Amino acid sequence: MHKLLTLAVFAMMTFGGASTIAQAAEMPNKAVYHLNSKDLDTQKDVLRNAQNHLDAIGKDKIDLRIVMHAGGVSMLRVAKTDESVKSSIDSLKLQGVKFVVCNKTLERGKINYKTDLYDVSEKDIVPSGVAEIVLLQAKGFGYVKP
Repeated sequence: MHKLLTLAVFAMMTFGGASTIAQAAEMPNKAVYHLNSKDLDTQKDVLRNAQNHLDAIGKDKIDLRIVMHAGGVSMLRVAKTDESVKSSIDSLKLQGVKFVVCNKTLERGKINYKTDLYDVSEKDIVPSGVAEIVLLQAKGFGYVKP
């Protein structure tokens, strides 16, 4: 059975059944990255993965969003004092990545986005991070959870 599956996968790849990055770059791409971890290493992974995604597809060929809620919002606190995180966020924003913040998290944590978080404006805030992810998926955004 394993050999049969291997042959089937090989046939799909050989005869065009599998998508390649080059083919994907020719199609409109939309992706939503889900960040709800307060772990700084995980947060940095999200930023690195997003950059890798842009590098592979091309910044002009993708609509990429990073939706933060719960512990994920802490990345924007860290960015106020951590130059590497701030620099990564700035670079991604310059390439068109949108950073989206959950209002429920702000309310529950009594977080003032103007003073407590790095580079967040009112237009970056959505009522619910989880609801935003579901809405984006319904609009054809691929879901990424690093």
